[in-house]
Amino acid sequence: MRTDPNNPSHPLVQLAKAAIECYIDSGQSLPVPAEPVKEMQDRAGVFVSLKKHGQLRGCIGTFTPMTQNVASEVIRNAIAAATEDPRFSPVRAEELQELNISVDVLSAPEKVNDISELDHKKYGVIVAKDYRKGLLLPDIDGVDSVEEQLRIAKLKANIYPNEPVEIFRFEVRRYY
Repeated sequence: MRTDPNNPSHPLVQLAKAAIECYIDSGQSLPVPAEPVKEMQDRAGVFVSLKKHGQLRGCIGTFTPMTQNVASEVIRNAIAAATEDPRFSPVRAEELQELNISVDVLSAPEKVNDISELDHKKYGVIVAKDYRKGLLLPDIDGVDSVEEQLRIAKLKANIYPNEPVEIFRFEVRRYY
């Protein structure tokens, strides 16, 4: 996995990288660090995104926390992004050096009453209809409007374009 020697990656990204390498090498999950940095101690939803040569190679995450802390979420979602994203085959050991990783830590979702409260660069969105939910992170390449962001989130949730939905927004802290 590439890192810029002049710009070392954030500890959350280093943890995601180590989790993927450990799992691919041994089939075992990486233990949570004994002394996690502050950003790893909170509880939050986390998305881990993998890119290879600028193209998405895996992305898995949680809307809300599913484990005891961000460190556990990163480990769990990094492994899943590398091995369980249904859009891609599992990452192979020989690909590791070609991957770039980002980790998004999500704020708690807040209900939106009108799309004027959204900004596709600043906020991610969650759309919900009955049991179906779709999420799209903010500031995604190729997503140039709130309407496009909502359309994609609905598509991911198998919600028809004209179906009314509940809309929630969230912010992310993105680490590279």
